[in-house]
Amino acid sequence: MSWTTHLCAFLLFASGSFATIHNKSWWNNTVFYQVYPRSLFDTNADGIGDLRGITSKLDYIASTGINAIWLSPIYSSPMIDFGYDISDFKAIDPTFGTLEDFKALVAVAKSLGLKVVLDLVPNHTSDKHIWFQKALEGHPIYKNFYVWAYGKNRDGITPPNNWISVFSDSAWTYVESQKQWYLHQFEYRQPDLNYRNPLVKIEMIKVLKFWLDLGIDGYRVDSAPFMYEDLLLRDEPRTYVNGTTPRDYTYLNHIYTTDLIETYQLFGGWRKFLDFYAFIHNQDQKLLVMEAYTNFEHTMQYYDYNVLPFNFMFITNLNSKSSAQDFKREIDSWMNSMPSGKIANWVLGNHDNPRVASRYPDKSDQMTMLSMILPGLAVTYNGDEIGMVDKRDISWEDTKDPQACNAGQAQYNSVSRDPERTPFQWDATKNAGFSTANSTWLPVNQNYKQLNLAKQMKAKESHYKIYKTLAFLHRTEPALTEGSYKSITTNNDTVLVVIRNNGCRVVVLLINFCGDKSQFVDLSQEGLPSKLLVKVANLGSKVKAGKLVDVNKLPLPAKAAIVYTSV
Repeated sequence: MSWTTHLCAFLLFASGSFATIHNKSWWNNTVFYQVYPRSLFDTNADGIGDLRGITSKLDYIASTGINAIWLSPIYSSPMIDFGYDISDFKAIDPTFGTLEDFKALVAVAKSLGLKVVLDLVPNHTSDKHIWFQKALEGHPIYKNFYVWAYGKNRDGITPPNNWISVFSDSAWTYVESQKQWYLHQFEYRQPDLNYRNPLVKIEMIKVLKFWLDLGIDGYRVDSAPFMYEDLLLRDEPRTYVNGTTPRDYTYLNHIYTTDLIETYQLFGGWRKFLDFYAFIHNQDQKLLVMEAYTNFEHTMQYYDYNVLPFNFMFITNLNSKSSAQDFKREIDSWMNSMPSGKIANWVLGNHDNPRVASRYPDKSDQMTMLSMILPGLAVTYNGDEIGMVDKRDISWEDTKDPQACNAGQAQYNSVSRDPERTPFQWDATKNAGFSTANSTWLPVNQNYKQLNLAKQMKAKESHYKIYKTLAFLHRTEPALTEGSYKSITTNNDTVLVVIRNNGCRVVVLLINFCGDKSQFVDLSQEGLPSKLLVKVANLGSKVKAGKLVDVNKLPLPAKAAIVYTSV
């Protein structure tokens, strides 16, 4: 089918002329694993992870109980923002390998039953992209691929308005040859695309189709709220947040540059295109999930357009000091606000935030249990399954994160995302088994000889073994795959209880928030079986799997989390 025929058929489909998609969403009860390609495994000894390295580790990923991987950007890029500045949406950056390497990765993944999802960065391109290079020359078509405006005084001194870049300072850069400013909501070498131009929309649909044709199963969309801006380019109001300056992103309330209704409509159209693609190829539905750090109302709005918003509550709303009631409130809020029939998701960590084991000291197993026992999709960042922690002592000389570099030597360590991006710790050999190079793109955490996958695989108990048990439980236990959800707090609100029940099978999670105090929990009034089986407990709890316990006296050691199931 030609591209023109595809487009015409899609327009008919989107208007309702085709039958409704019959394929069910595959991502419910999926264990989703984010791979940061630079840091997983290096096969060519250049100190940087690559596609062949990922392929070589797919068997490990599948054997752990994971059934979908999401790859952070692998497209051609000058790497100003480590792949989030794309110079060619349809090519693999040589840093990671070739298009043939990618095809091989997808083939191996499919043979192992793994879905493959790509990161997509549609808000902007690199300034090295051919579209922008032509725009700089004043090309009559490509200049309108980006957002341009005259300065307030038609000069190169005063920007069009007061908009601020996420990376600080003005969101506008002046181009003398054009006598205009272009918009960049991120780094100045990442010019924003103009989605009010129909040609840009068509080009991005072509990008979606290109990778779908290579066998991928969906997209995670980066920086989703930023796609459209106010057509009138109005100044944004102040937030009056203490300590902010006109250079700080938080200085303004971004009502004209984020969360515009056109953004939701655009992604709703993409959802229809992905459904159409799956329909005509008789494939499973394609995932479309949004990275949207925005308020709760705007986050929930994505569901109205049949796309999935990532749930960052464990990163943004909760922390190691949060109480059982805090967790219950946040979790219930998502579950109760989500439209009927939609799928929940729980993101524990990612490449932009400190690792789970660093944010929740001594509680990483408890957090894994929550993400795996709650309904929906569980998302894990590579390395969190073994309890990797941030490397906080990266020197200024070794710093790579542009956000940290922009902050300067005095402040870099407070904003750097490098500590959570260090290489995966496979074993106790050189460079933690990540690379045979003399040095790696970021230094390996010095704790790798004590904290590594090989050691945890051999240990009688470990974070990895707990994670693996939970991952398979999440995917196969009927009480989790089809059961109801209920949460309560008990024992004077010091214990969080999550109950999943499908009528025949039950799973119960208990988390003790009461400091150093051991407790007994009575759940005899919850309609549960009289005896429950200990399935898994956090490392150090000294609770043994396989033990039968009375439902009216469930033991819960200090700081412990325990998963019980029906016998």
